[in-house]
Amino acid sequence: MPTTHETASELLAASDEQIERAVAHAEPMVLRGLLYQLTGDEQIAATRVMTDPSGLQTAMMVADEADVAMLRRKAVAFLRARRDAGAGPLEIGSRERLRQSIPLTLGGEIDDAEFALWLEELALDPWVRSVTWSDEERPDRLDGFSVTVIGAGVGGVNIALMLKRAGIPFQVFEKNSGVGGTWWETRYPGARLDTPSRGYTHIFGADYPYPSPFCTWEENQAYFQWVADTFELNQHTVFDTEVRALSWDEEAGEWEVEVEGPDGGYTVRSNAVFTAVGFLNRPKIPEIEGMADFRGASWHTSRWPEDADVRGKRVAVVGTGCTGYQLIPELARSTEHVVAFQRTPQWLFGVQGYLSPFPEEVGWLDRNLPYYTNYMRIRALSIGRAFGRLTEIDPDFDDPHTVSALNRISREASLAFLHDKVADPELRAIMTPAHPPWSARAVLVDSEYSVLDAIQRDDVTLVTSGVRRITETGIEDGDGTHHELDVIVYATGFHASEYLFPMTVTGREGQTLSDLWKVGGARAHRFCMYPGFPNLWSVYGPNTNGALVPASFHELVTRYGMECIERLLREDRRAIEPTREAYDRYNADVDERNARRVWSDPRASNYYWTEHGRSAVMCPFAIEEIFELLRHPPFDELEMR
Repeated sequence: MPTTHETASELLAASDEQIERAVAHAEPMVLRGLLYQLTGDEQIAATRVMTDPSGLQTAMMVADEADVAMLRRKAVAFLRARRDAGAGPLEIGSRERLRQSIPLTLGGEIDDAEFALWLEELALDPWVRSVTWSDEERPDRLDGFSVTVIGAGVGGVNIALMLKRAGIPFQVFEKNSGVGGTWWETRYPGARLDTPSRGYTHIFGADYPYPSPFCTWEENQAYFQWVADTFELNQHTVFDTEVRALSWDEEAGEWEVEVEGPDGGYTVRSNAVFTAVGFLNRPKIPEIEGMADFRGASWHTSRWPEDADVRGKRVAVVGTGCTGYQLIPELARSTEHVVAFQRTPQWLFGVQGYLSPFPEEVGWLDRNLPYYTNYMRIRALSIGRAFGRLTEIDPDFDDPHTVSALNRISREASLAFLHDKVADPELRAIMTPAHPPWSARAVLVDSEYSVLDAIQRDDVTLVTSGVRRITETGIEDGDGTHHELDVIVYATGFHASEYLFPMTVTGREGQTLSDLWKVGGARAHRFCMYPGFPNLWSVYGPNTNGALVPASFHELVTRYGMECIERLLREDRRAIEPTREAYDRYNADVDERNARRVWSDPRASNYYWTEHGRSAVMCPFAIEEIFELLRHPPFDELEMR
């Protein structure tokens, strides 16, 4: 793996003061692991850690301010010495030391299996999850094997790039006019990530110059465009074209792919299909009396019109999940009045600088402190380890509001933020959820300005009585009050648990995925395959939302699928799929584990838990378990023909 870092020439011209200013913005847990890796200084390894008392996913932090100051001093000294020595190429150091430095950044011990995961995520080798072969190793059937990729978002562009690197012929169909998927569509005011940007991108994008700690939709879209442009993926992509149906031809060993484009419908064939359509992209519009009568404008947040101008207008926001809570404070800045219709409050966590770009010193560190971006990446992903801890139900924990001691820490931290922002006890009660934290999607907000500030403005009205009906000029709420409006915005979510909706997928013997999922809802074998549906893999398929971030999940599923394809080609087979027994056994384990997670709590009502009494969305596995499940295909659980 690549282990040499070239430093930008700007370090050579940096003053001591500039170095000190930059290091003041360095993440202490990252310095803890990185400096130990580069120096072997045991004083660094001896620093103590503690659980972050902010309650935000109970991440780990350096415990003593004196240790933080010491880490910064050592970082300054390291950079000064490196500058004075000419800032030449620097080796990362031994694998044995990596086995120590990675846990120092994570804040806890890891076993060998988990170390393998974090070594990949460290991105020292940006192509560690690709499947390639030399000319001598190249499978004979490679040129005659083709793949269809559905979607060009975070998962689709990764699949396309990995197929391109492997030399496998492929074509991508994307229903939108450009790459980006969710971030092509999600353009409402205030739309941005609620997970750290550094962990949202691919391993090969670890050095991408992130503008913000939580990037806006424009910044996310710019990243995906960078991927498509840098690796020349657009030439393999058919835009403005939607896949309507997939049908397996058993005799030919091919998928028949029905698509609809600007010039009408047509059919293509391929040996395999990867779906990368996501699960938060098909708007869910409520059925409300009088919707068609409204004379103003209305739309779903994921279909925000490019020419929409809401300045000086009266706007309703129906729905207060993550989207609604991002949108309301932004609209309040420019509209005449906002009416927010809230059915269920959500747990809020204030993050300092959530709405702000990175200071310029952070970019300087990215360019000049060797391997800083690599260690920042695993620091960003480490919240997944904490997520697993705080969402596990402790059957012996006795508390009326939470499910474990760590879960209570989260609740208390969120309540403290609420009390700090809202003085009115009646409003605080309205904004306090009945469900435990993380049983529904919690919402990160800026600690200085958020929905809690917006709903206390004179030009914002919070309605909790529901929507009775829509009239020609506005909305009548559940109490009978009529709100005059110019615009209605639906922040009402998506068909999240209806995977691959509205595609029709027909496998062997005429069985559809709807038939397979008739009892219990959407399921997959190891997140991505289905019995009776050969040569079909889904990224962001059933039960993939949880501890591991999307890009990493997509990379693992892509490698898994490509190793399946490699086995087909090398053994001269045409089809591969999981056995029904393996599918059922795996999903029984998923359901049993999900029943021990906080999202099974009956006080929560959201897409995390379906009408079937199970979750089709949430992943109950720890990140190292996900890695092991996807590290290589279990061919004893798969059938090949």
